[in-house]
Amino acid sequence: MRTDIFARLDREPEPPKIEIPRMSRTRLALFGGTSAFYLAIVVAVLASTWLVIIDWKVMLFRPYQQWPDLHAFLDYFVVLGQRGPTAVMVAAWLGWRSWRQHTLRPLLVLGASLLLLNATVGAVKIGLGRLGPHYATQIGSAELFAGGDIFPSGHTANAVVTWGILAYLATTPLARRYLSALSAVVSLGVGLTTVYLGTHWLSDVLLGWAAGLLILLALPWCEPLIGRAEAWILSLREQLRARRRLAPSLPVAAGGPRPGIFPQREPSQEQDPPREPVAAVGGRPASNGRTTAQLTQPRSHTVRSERTPMTPSGSRRPPTSRPVTGG
Repeated sequence: MRTDIFARLDREPEPPKIEIPRMSRTRLALFGGTSAFYLAIVVAVLASTWLVIIDWKVMLFRPYQQWPDLHAFLDYFVVLGQRGPTAVMVAAWLGWRSWRQHTLRPLLVLGASLLLLNATVGAVKIGLGRLGPHYATQIGSAELFAGGDIFPSGHTANAVVTWGILAYLATTPLARRYLSALSAVVSLGVGLTTVYLGTHWLSDVLLGWAAGLLILLALPWCEPLIGRAEAWILSLREQLRARRRLAPSLPVAAGGPRPGIFPQREPSQEQDPPREPVAAVGGRPASNGRTTAQLTQPRSHTVRSERTPMTPSGSRRPPTSRPVTGG
């Protein structure tokens, strides 16, 4: 048995016992409070209250001009909130965990969270249609229902969900604590970076944080469906394996497959019909004791040459003619 640090990278002999999070009272209270905060932000933007004024003040302050030295670094840092690169990185890690722990739950949880993220955040984006700071047309306006798609911030919500999944799927309290802190720092940094770059209003980021947190808090409600999906996929895999094991295999002598490049030709079922015996030839029965095969075989005409005696000089004598006597 390996005792070094790399032993934890080996596949576990059997699936470990993982405690699945449930909707506790604390989680339910956080879900209710976050939902109230979410609705408050939407109402404040719809009513063009003080929050919209703060949005304009931050935008006109232009942080990317106040601290230009941070621009190059933050251009790369904000990629941690893009859905494509982050989903690939986290899916690779969770795929290895699924292989190691003999379970599909990590990948299924990631898929369910991204599906909820696209459905909820995308619907609000399209429904409100808010324009971004770079495309604003009227100072002091909320820029709603103008064909935009930035409210709430997709970068921020995606950072909360993608990196928060690692903390949600942690198997030990210590790992969950560290991963929660890491995901919080990344999510806060990505949201503030979009405000610095001028691609989002501050209210977009606040709503993005709330939207991503709501998805993480609601995941325990999806666990029964995830469990049924995992059981169905595993049962389907076992059925396919059983069919492959029970596939009939004939030996070569019984007509089974032959090893080689060319496929085996199946024996033709069409055979020459048996020949019937010839009962009569020309109205008379076959005579002289000949069999049917002898009658059907063609005769070979061979010319026999009579031997002629040799003369002393080496030439042959002409054959002597014998008188033909009448019988």
